[in-house]
Amino acid sequence: MTTRRIASVIELRSEKEADYRALHADVWPGVVQTLHDNGVRNYSIFLHRGLLFSYLEFVGDDYGAAMAAIASDPVTKEWWKLTDPCQTPVTSAVSGEWWAALEEVFHLD
Repeated sequence: MTTRRIASVIELRSEKEADYRALHADVWPGVVQTLHDNGVRNYSIFLHRGLLFSYLEFVGDDYGAAMAAIASDPVTKEWWKLTDPCQTPVTSAVSGEWWAALEEVFHLD
């Protein structure tokens, strides 16, 4: 198995910041379990001036399949119904991209 570092960014709707913070202060156990079951480790979301920055490590061999499994999970789908309205893609996101992928330019272990 390999470990991949994944970072992405999205805008937080200012009028939804309190809702987003409240949701993440009490993340649903089923959402956390699904992430863990699909190789997501060391996952953090940071906020800076209206931008959410996500960092996670994926442990596994098929990132695409793991993300598809997470997206098909019923509990995660319900979670996203609450979190998605709080977000809007950054203007530099490619077509169809929700959280815009970031390029890693430096890493120190």
